[in-house]
Amino acid sequence: MPNRPRPQQPARTRARHRGRRVLAGAGVLLALSTALLAAGTAQAAPAAAALGGAPARAGAGTVPPAATAPRTAARVTAAVLDLDGTGRQPTVYGHDVTYDTASIIKVDILAALLLRAQDAGRGLTAAERAEAEPMIRDSDNAAANALWREIGRAPGLEAANKRLGLTETEGGSGARWGLTRTTASDQIRLLRAVFGTGAHAHAGTGGLNQESRTYVRTLMAGVADEQAWGVSAAADAGWALKNGWLQRSTTGLWDVNSVGRIVVGGHHYLVAVLSDGSTSMKDGVALVEGAARAALASASGR
Repeated sequence: MPNRPRPQQPARTRARHRGRRVLAGAGVLLALSTALLAAGTAQAAPAAAALGGAPARAGAGTVPPAATAPRTAARVTAAVLDLDGTGRQPTVYGHDVTYDTASIIKVDILAALLLRAQDAGRGLTAAERAEAEPMIRDSDNAAANALWREIGRAPGLEAANKRLGLTETEGGSGARWGLTRTTASDQIRLLRAVFGTGAHAHAGTGGLNQESRTYVRTLMAGVADEQAWGVSAAADAGWALKNGWLQRSTTGLWDVNSVGRIVVGGHHYLVAVLSDGSTSMKDGVALVEGAARAALASASGR
């Protein structure tokens, strides 16, 4: 499929990114740099800006890398929020710029679907559950395709995100849900809409109600065993997560992301780690897990 240019961020957003405190200390900077080197991606290229839709099966059906792919540096950003603390803003490690979502967008798709059902004063239908559950637990792309259409694609996603408090996520064009662009801090906002303890939302007025939040949490806590990597590497007790991975056809390089809630030292943390430019999925997973451990070590003081 043809490429499209990467969406330009508004000047106000770019200025906010320049002014944001992007690192919480030299120790975390060193740890993230070490994670890049340990993953073998220090000379990998960042992912290209556009690609066709995600492959029919997660992690398969990708296109060989271009022989002349540019080689610069892989990128990674982590964001952490202590749900049991008093702060409302996450601590961001790395530059809080946009990345492709790949399959982490499936949590957002499900949230949008649940809001539609709430507005209609109903729960999900049996047919909707039959798509939603494999979409999260198995990262099933055919299910995501169906529900992406049902929520109204990018416009429907963005309408839902406005209610959920997301401000920096732009839906992929057409059927390309995997090319939705987001930031680590916006993923924390989404996770807070799922795992937070806010007041019950009435149909049509706001965010996810308790029944909807419980449903998403349950699915994220029960992902398939082979997908139980990512932010869970930083947990010392329970976790609930969704991962995403996508090889870019224009470069052969990998987007690898992980978002979720983990427990460390008795505290519940929301964690989002986004990356691109890894030379293999294995390298990307190592990069994400190393960044998650470094960020949680700083956030928890462990």
